[in-house]
Amino acid sequence: MFYHNIMPFLFIITHLVSSQSAPLAPALYVFGDSLLDNGNNNMLPTLAKANYHPYSIKFSAHVPLGRFKDGRTIADFIAEFLGLPYPPPYVHLFGSNWIIQSDTTLSSNLFRASLITGYNYASAACGILPETGSLYVRNTPRDYIILGKCISMDEQIEMFEGTIKSQLAPIYNDHGQLYQYLSKSIFLIITGNNDYIQNYLNPLILPSKQYDPDQFAQLLVDTFSLQIKRLYELGARKIILSDIGPLGCTPFFTRSLRRMLNNSEICECDENVNLIVSKFNDRLATMLQNLTASLIDSHFILQRSYHRSYDLIKHPAKYAYAISASRHLGELPVGVATDIKVGPYHSNGTTKAPMNGCVGVTSVKFNACEDMGPPHKSKAEFPVSIPGEKRN
Repeated sequence: MFYHNIMPFLFIITHLVSSQSAPLAPALYVFGDSLLDNGNNNMLPTLAKANYHPYSIKFSAHVPLGRFKDGRTIADFIAEFLGLPYPPPYVHLFGSNWIIQSDTTLSSNLFRASLITGYNYASAACGILPETGSLYVRNTPRDYIILGKCISMDEQIEMFEGTIKSQLAPIYNDHGQLYQYLSKSIFLIITGNNDYIQNYLNPLILPSKQYDPDQFAQLLVDTFSLQIKRLYELGARKIILSDIGPLGCTPFFTRSLRRMLNNSEICECDENVNLIVSKFNDRLATMLQNLTASLIDSHFILQRSYHRSYDLIKHPAKYAYAISASRHLGELPVGVATDIKVGPYHSNGTTKAPMNGCVGVTSVKFNACEDMGPPHKSKAEFPVSIPGEKRN
């Protein structure tokens, strides 16, 4: 079964949750990128971390646990709707410095980690293709950052397979019980953004330049199809996905367009980038229809994020925004990170010897920017392309 929108699904869930206390699904398993990462990257040797302020300033106790936004992610909302605890970051199993050390109790209360209610495998900067996520170009090809390690989609699926073998199989030693558990669980996947931001549209990633936009979109869809089939083979039956938003309207590309036109007054979406991204989105819907026909008892829900986000940008008043959102898709208050200093990073936020060889951000300066929210509420620009809690 294939649905083109998640809203009817969430409406049904909300109605059911209000009438019963038992969870509507046994578990929620999360895969993807920074739109869903809730702490996995904090344990990796990478600069793509979100364990410092002002991240999560709308989240419980305002503690930056690793979400790349101001508050809850889509996965958090779905977990709440299902009546499940927030799926803990899977890499958290291998260490404790994924959060600020003084807030261990808070973290435990937030996640209430249970290996039978799901995990979050999402990793910021990564994508569908294994080579995505190593470099981030800030302004020009000469101004770039080597990000470090992230967990690709293939690796995330391998982690899930490991979860089945090492943790779930001993509990559900009967194959039929394990099948029932997995078939009733919800699988959430949001990925593909970085395959454009950190790969195809990154001038330093040369291998992808052998493809024209249609060919690259087809490469992504073909690879993604195999990954979804692998999840299906492992037991996934109910899968929620999202297409890619209008990346041409994010700060990186609006600023690039402004520089290219040499006009500081211009703040418009790069529609060429949006056209390139839409080629993947169009193929994604067709791919899911084909998978529905070939994979017995599969259920897919595709959230059309592109059209909703683009409409918000072009018609902000419809969504109670004070001014046009064409400057960016984010809503993180405080300001724009404009001067990031990189060095050895300690999990308590100080510049000390790195833990597990990790490096990270030691200080960030912020500049205030124009109001992006309802009147009288200060908003500011999110660094790249990540929507805040209000938009989720």
